[in-house]
Amino acid sequence: MIKKNWKKLLAGLIVLALVVAFFVPLPYYVTRPGSADKLSSLVTVEGHPSNSEGVFRLVTIAMGQANIYSYLAAKVLPYQELEKESDVRGENETDEEYNVRQLSLMNQSKNNAIQVAYKAAGQLVEIEYRGVYVLSVIPDAPAAKVLEAGDLITAIDGKSFESSAEFIQYVRSKRVGDKVQVSYKHQDKSEKASVELIDIDKKGTPGIGISLVDDQKLVTDPKITIDSEKIGGPSAGLMFTLEIYNHFGKTDWTKGHNIAGTGTIDVDGNVGRIGGIDQKIVAADRDDVEIFFAPDDTITPEIKKAQPNAVSNYEDAVKTAKAIDSNMKVVPVKTFQDALDYLKTLK
Repeated sequence: MIKKNWKKLLAGLIVLALVVAFFVPLPYYVTRPGSADKLSSLVTVEGHPSNSEGVFRLVTIAMGQANIYSYLAAKVLPYQELEKESDVRGENETDEEYNVRQLSLMNQSKNNAIQVAYKAAGQLVEIEYRGVYVLSVIPDAPAAKVLEAGDLITAIDGKSFESSAEFIQYVRSKRVGDKVQVSYKHQDKSEKASVELIDIDKKGTPGIGISLVDDQKLVTDPKITIDSEKIGGPSAGLMFTLEIYNHFGKTDWTKGHNIAGTGTIDVDGNVGRIGGIDQKIVAADRDDVEIFFAPDDTITPEIKKAQPNAVSNYEDAVKTAKAIDSNMKVVPVKTFQDALDYLKTLK
């Protein structure tokens, strides 16, 4: 009887340990191929509906906090990667701050895409500066009592600014220990608070104790709406630009094809390097993508020194497509115009 009870107790402890292991997070993130989403369902241009016979797609990477099971799976499954928590999030960066940073990168990517596409299509875009967007706050800074990631600082001491550079210059004209009146918006509600400036670099440089980025609103004619609330990061910039541009003129730039790609975009239309392109190739292949645009970035001596085995996104994409025996055509691009020039050759 005692022996049977011990067996039941042991079995119960094993089950409990397995359940606990599932819920206990490890200091790693697991990334894997995500999805290849149709951009036509995300982009709406007033008065200019999409009449594409084909489709442009953005490609995502799925990422989640590792537990013991996903950690072990990532060790053996192809195209799953483990990243240290410290390499993904900044020092003292919370989950909320990380999410805010990713959404900010996506917002900047969208703004750049709109500017490039509208300019190429001869449409009107104006930039309206809104203020300084708070990405994170130093935990023990006085500002942490009032400011949160996602807040928008609109003025300091009643003074508004035209750029974050002006904002920083004004704050640095003060002294450590001085107090400034911060006007800000929290969840669209206007607030004001007195904040003491701190030494942000241990060299006597005064600051509020936040990381920040310019917050800009684009005023466009015609009006455009991009639904990307659940997507973070800047890597869809190129594909957003192609989708937006495809709403104007008589040419269907998809030419009836299933087209995906990746790459950041700046306001001059340059396409930049991204991470995890091998996983994006796998995700695109799952959706039978025919053509994939990959950044043809230059591996600088600095990158080569830090990563001796580094290759361009394009080279990595070609290698992956070959490894999974994909029929997908991988096309190298350095600019938005490169992508258009290739699309011109399609029948």
